[in-house]
Parts: sequence; C-alpha cells; structure tokens
Amino acid sequence: MSEQGLMSELERLVSEGRNPKTFDIDLLPTLDILSRINEEDQSVPVAVGKVIPEIALAVERIVSAFRKGARLVYMGAGTSGRLGVLDASECPPTFGVPEGMVLGLIAGGRDALVRAAEGAEDEPQEGVRALQDIRLTADDVVVGIAVSGRTPYVIGGLRYAKQVGATTVALSCNHASIIAGIADIAISPVVGPEVLTGSTRLKAGTAQKLVLNMLTTASMIRIGKSYQNLMVDVHPTNKKLVARASRIVMQATDCTAEQARQALDQTENDVKLAILITITGMEVEEARRALLHAGGFLRTAISSRTA
Repeated sequence: MSEQGLMSELERLVSEGRNPKTFDIDLLPTLDILSRINEEDQSVPVAVGKVIPEIALAVERIVSAFRKGARLVYMGAGTSGRLGVLDASECPPTFGVPEGMVLGLIAGGRDALVRAAEGAEDEPQEGVRALQDIRLTADDVVVGIAVSGRTPYVIGGLRYAKQVGATTVALSCNHASIIAGIADIAISPVVGPEVLTGSTRLKAGTAQKLVLNMLTTASMIRIGKSYQNLMVDVHPTNKKLVARASRIVMQATDCTAEQARQALDQTENDVKLAILITITGMEVEEARRALLHAGGFLRTAISSRTA
C-alpha cells in the first residue's frame, strides 16, 4: 500500500483520531496532565463492559480447546504482541498449567519484546510462518490482537488459522476492522482517540490487557483452576509463592500456619491436595484419585466426600 493510501486508511480509524479534550495538554502543569490522562482512562472499562458477550463466546471456545488438550495462541505486533506474550507467560505460575498451553507470538520474535521492531508487522506471511512453526491445529484457538485491526502480520495469521480450521478471535479497538471481518468472534472495545494521538499503548493497550485478563482468568476458572476465589493450582516456585501457598491453604480450610505447612509437605506443595486432605481427612493418594475423578475441580471433590 502506498504512503498516501495508508494515510487515508489511518484517517478512518477511531484509534488514530485526535482527542479534542487534550489539544492543550502540552500547556498543562504535571498534575493537570496526569488528571487528564486519568479522566480518559476511566472510559476504558466501560468500553470493555460493552463487549462482554463477545468475550464470553471466546471463553467458551477456549475452554473447549483446553478440555481437548489444545492451546490458546495470541499473536500481535508491538504493544499488542507484548501484551499477548505477557498474559501467556503468566499462566503457568498462576494456574499451574504446562508451558505452551497458552502461547504468545509477536512479530519480530523474542527480540521485539525488549526493543521496537515495528517493520516486522508488515508481512502477512510472517504471521503464517509463526503459526506453522508451532504446528497449529484445528483444535487450537488463535486470538489476533491489533488495535487498528489492520496489522498484516495478524491478518495473515488469522487467515491461515481459518484455513487450518482453528477457532479465530479478533481483538481490536476500531469499529468493523479488517480482522473483525476475518475472525469467527470479534471483540472490539472502542475506547476512542488517545490522549496523545495514535499512542495506542495508552487506552487501547489498557483495554486489550483487560480483555486478555478476562480470557485467561475466566477460562482457567472454568476448567477448575480455582476454589472459591483462590488460586489453588499455583506452583510455589519462589519464597513469595511458598508463603502464598500456605496462606491459600489457611484461607480455604481455616487451619493454622503449621497445619498448612504440614499438609503442603505431605503433598509436595500441591495446594489443591493440601486443601483436600485438610478438609476431608483423606490420605494423599485417595485425595489424588478423588481429584482426578472430579476432573480437577476441588469443590466437586470436597462435595463428593462431605455430602
């Protein structure tokens, strides 16, 4: 596309518009600049709230994929790609899932995480190659993330994913975007023009982060990774998480710190098992079988024993 053509296309995007509320932002003192940014940020959760039905549709597809042993794959460029990688990387320590169950792909590869590689997004075939490299299957879910909804890397990836038969989801911040027209499910929280024109790491980036939080958190809850509102599949791999694991057992069972530590020692720091044996009095292997029979849902395992 020519420079003139690209300029015309950007002109039509809400996310690239000028915000009339911040024309004078370069004249303001620090406190007023921050207040203006904060005022604009308050519109973001409202915009996300309007697309919860579409987010729910995506969660159902992700849950179905996880139950088949398939994957959730994020792909994007720049800030959008980094947010996808961030969300994916936080799933194993938070929910105890294996590496690779949630994947984040970014145009330009790993180097693009720490330094700008903005030109890497311009080739649709790079998106295709990224999905081919991970051997995408029809059971997987691919979420293409692009504020503009027109990033070639994401467009190429989503089109290839549809050819494979995978579920496709588009996350953009513009009405009727290109990727929304490609994907099976379109999530489009439209947050309007940014405080600084075109700086979509601001409101649009925040909206994307909120949606990604919802996609993985709700999906993990739906496959049994929580008990009440506790992260019972957390892997205690550092001192903070070891302390958190003990606290989770205490909160779930009303036991003492010493009892929680004993239960975790018995179960090799398996928080779910520690809670189950503390509440029910089961032996560890019996509790392990009960959890397996309950499909990993701790509440179900407890109910079957205490009913």
